[in-house]
Amino acid sequence: MKFSANLGFLWNDMPLPNAIMAAKTAGFDAVECHWPYEHATADVQAALHATGLTMLGLNTARGDINKGEFGLSALPGRSKEARAAIDQAIAYATAIQAPNIHVMAGIATGDAAAQTFADNLGYACEKAADCGKTILIEPINSHDIPGYFLTTTDQALTFINALGAANLKLMFDCYHVQRMGGDVFQQLTDLQPWIGHIQIAAVPDRGAPDHGELDYNKVFSLLKTLGHSAAIGAEYKPQGDTEQSLGWLKAQKAHCG
Repeated sequence: MKFSANLGFLWNDMPLPNAIMAAKTAGFDAVECHWPYEHATADVQAALHATGLTMLGLNTARGDINKGEFGLSALPGRSKEARAAIDQAIAYATAIQAPNIHVMAGIATGDAAAQTFADNLGYACEKAADCGKTILIEPINSHDIPGYFLTTTDQALTFINALGAANLKLMFDCYHVQRMGGDVFQQLTDLQPWIGHIQIAAVPDRGAPDHGELDYNKVFSLLKTLGHSAAIGAEYKPQGDTEQSLGWLKAQKAHCG
């Protein structure tokens, strides 16, 4: 199995270029991030070039953090800002050669939000296609982010099928799916054609994927059976120093020889 370090949580006490270097040293096969925009693309690109790692993806901006915003694309009346955030993400991803962009829906509800999200996803997919990028949408559990618009894989699949864009895919975060009561194993099997990226973390504490109610050894075994070869995103919150949380990664690397 290949693994990607999510630098939104891992080594997030370091500047992003340094975190990329740390991920390489630790043995990760790729990296991904949340909101890299405070860092110059040249500095990030230089770190990626030095390590040979690919930045798999990044998120669109959250909006006004002080107001608790967590994405803009499903917020009625905010499409101008949402599309500016999409443009920003595509430009940054293009500069650092990242293939995926997670378009964040935000905290919203209702038919107007659904239409707004669909319209903005259509915009994102068209713009991203011109640059060879994939747009990802991610269901986020309602325990961690109450009121988030997109909460289940069924809901996400409705948008993916309705829009019919070849470059719109599902970000399948095993942690969020399990927290929403989904059958992770069955859903991974059924949704393979629509999945653009997979992420992992322990359930329910979102720690390293070596404990909790979801057995990741069984998840990895299933993914091997399904022929999944892309790097899996380690998007967990270390309980302390990142290096001290990497026993699971060393075990997987040793197991795979």
